[in-house]
Amino acid sequence: MNARGGPGRTGTGAAAPSDTDGGADTDTGTDTDGNAVAAPVRVLLVDDEPLLRMAFTMVLDAQPDMEPVGEAGDGAQAVRQARALQPDVVLMDVRMPGMDGIEATTRIVESCPRSRVLILTTFDLDAYAFAGLKAGASGFLLKNALPEELLAAIRAVAAGDAVVAPRITRRLLERFAHQLPSPDDRTGHPAGDDRLARLTAREREVLVEVGRGLSNTEIAGTLHLAEATVKTHLSRVLVKLELRDRVQAVVFAYEARLVRPA
Repeated sequence: MNARGGPGRTGTGAAAPSDTDGGADTDTGTDTDGNAVAAPVRVLLVDDEPLLRMAFTMVLDAQPDMEPVGEAGDGAQAVRQARALQPDVVLMDVRMPGMDGIEATTRIVESCPRSRVLILTTFDLDAYAFAGLKAGASGFLLKNALPEELLAAIRAVAAGDAVVAPRITRRLLERFAHQLPSPDDRTGHPAGDDRLARLTAREREVLVEVGRGLSNTEIAGTLHLAEATVKTHLSRVLVKLELRDRVQAVVFAYEARLVRPA
């Protein structure tokens, strides 16, 4: 796997984090003129199909801000590679021989806190995508996504944001609504979890809208707030609820019965 960093670039590391969900730590280098240059997003490719890994590598290699740093053909190898390489983003298949992508995601999230997992799924077939989000994945992408959608998703995950459009996450949760708690209790407090009491009324409103799949811009319009204010509230929600990113906030909102599928 090539390890090019671009002409005149020094230093390696993660992409700059967003001010919304707290992405990976920033590490920049300098060009030949001494100007700061953001390090490329380092990506680990995990899929049991070699041709698919090759195709992903070709797409990433063409991007000046991305660097494919390794490959894995199954979950166990993915965990080993993630621990050794500490990538910014792990592009993770779900259905693989041996250890699947869900178990691999769980282990990577636990042992590689700087690495974010982007799950690849065939939407009509993969009943494991919700489990992947529960395991700590930062989002998911359909395998038939266009190259530009794949690249946008990787950049979004590296920056600590949700993948592409939050509405996609809502569609997935609606599909697997039978795995969510009963709506009988409308208090919004999941059994044994008092974290919701830490939120202000406004922060809870923002969490509800995130759970409904709205983007920050849409939330700002719905609640009549500035988008920067929404970002601030969401950042506080993540800290108070001890959540990793926006996707986990969506899962939490459903499990807390703040939101039910339409």
